[in-house]
Amino acid sequence: MSHIVYSKTYTTPRRPFEKERLDHELKLIGEFGLRNKREVWRVKYTLAKIRKAARELLTLEDKDPRRLFEGNAILRRLVRIGVLDENRMKLDYVLGLKPEDFLERRLQTQVFKLGLAKSIHHARVLIRQKHIRVRKQVVNIPSFLVRLDAQKHIDIAINSPYGSGREGRVKRKMMRARGKGGDADEDEDKSE
Repeated sequence: MSHIVYSKTYTTPRRPFEKERLDHELKLIGEFGLRNKREVWRVKYTLAKIRKAARELLTLEDKDPRRLFEGNAILRRLVRIGVLDENRMKLDYVLGLKPEDFLERRLQTQVFKLGLAKSIHHARVLIRQKHIRVRKQVVNIPSFLVRLDAQKHIDIAINSPYGSGREGRVKRKMMRARGKGGDADEDEDKSE
């Protein structure tokens, strides 16, 4: 039996009760409709790892093959997910990235910005209930990072009641009740 190796996805802050940081985290949670502080810490940890790699590469010479190869890989990846602009493809700009840049690229934020949901919280619910697809794939992870090329393909899922799928359970029940009259409850028991 093989053991699964897990790596950390977030780190807790060094100072747990720093007012400025607590306020900033709460603001991010409200603005981007996050579930808890851990979702903020996860993004901060991802950003910290990317910045650490960039800092390390900046210490090497400009023409160093490792700096050229790994630096380009980092920059290309960040441009592809839409965190960095095409015209700012330099390692110095990677150090200027903020957690907000990553949170902006989450599927939850994109669904809200596209107007598919009434609020950022509604967007999260729609995603979790499998009403949203990216291209042909239904995605039910609110923290899914949307690539630039996939941004135009975010839409309501085909088999969702919001799209062209059949009506939801409650609506079907109401329609049956309207059709039958009074014995809707007995009918519901038989169908289960």
